[in-house]
Amino acid sequence: MAKLVAVGKWMSKWFTALVVLWAAVNYLVPQMSAWVIPNTSYLLGIILFGMGLTLTGADFKRIAQHPVPVVLGTLAHYVIMPGLAFLLCLVFHLKGATAAGVILVGSCPSGTSSSVMAYLAGGDVALDVSIETLSTLLAPVALPGLLLLLANRYVEIPTASLFLSTARIVLIPIVLGVVVHTLFKKQVDRLTQVLPLVSQLAILLIIGAVVSANHANIFTAATALVIPVVMLHNLAGYSLGLFFSYLIRLKEPQRKAITFEVGMQDSSLGATLAIKYFVPAAAIPSTIFSIWHNVSGSILSSWWKNHSLEDAPTSQQSTVVN
Repeated sequence: MAKLVAVGKWMSKWFTALVVLWAAVNYLVPQMSAWVIPNTSYLLGIILFGMGLTLTGADFKRIAQHPVPVVLGTLAHYVIMPGLAFLLCLVFHLKGATAAGVILVGSCPSGTSSSVMAYLAGGDVALDVSIETLSTLLAPVALPGLLLLLANRYVEIPTASLFLSTARIVLIPIVLGVVVHTLFKKQVDRLTQVLPLVSQLAILLIIGAVVSANHANIFTAATALVIPVVMLHNLAGYSLGLFFSYLIRLKEPQRKAITFEVGMQDSSLGATLAIKYFVPAAAIPSTIFSIWHNVSGSILSSWWKNHSLEDAPTSQQSTVVN
């Protein structure tokens, strides 16, 4: 167990570099991860089951006791990121599956790696995890609804299937994780030490699968705009999230949490749904987002750690990385 924990910590430290390296390897040798492509939903289920294992009654109690910043942060996430995605598609004249993929990743719940970034930056991790939990639980309704509203002009949206699939992929593993944690708390508390390793391996496999499926289309004229669009999407999300946190007069640790929660997406969910319901090219924005937001989040958290104006509250680090 100790060796697995040590490997997990090592992977957490170098995760951004590993994501970039693994993506490059699968671009050069696409057949390496071809077997993963039909199994991405199961891998995502493992990640979200791990998230459920880390949740306790105290997490839901915290949301109930301090609902305003959690609800406002979740609302900001589901307004800012989909809205930015739609606007970027119009500005850059994106079409078809590419536009749908950008809006899809923009409509996903917040990424679980945001809690790690908030922790490293000295942010309010409790607020971050609460927003992450609520946005994920709302995903089966929010994601299909936003796609129907914003992406229906680009591709046909199978709303009912997306709702059922998102509920199955997202809610069932989380609920099972919570139930298992409640019934077997002592055993699960020991197991959670290796969850970062399990989640990171699953994320790498999903990224490898998406790169493998799209290796011939990643660097083409049709997708040349995806990289700058994804970068602008993420950076504008950070900026507007920070601006919103100032508007509602939060303190610095809470502003950091809101910034990461707004700007970072569950890109693994986006890639999985893109492969299942759209053409493989629709998964490219999610794949690039997964790589880029780990890079930008690491840079921002490092900068904030060294330029903090207030002492951040002591918080526990999230155990799942996306």
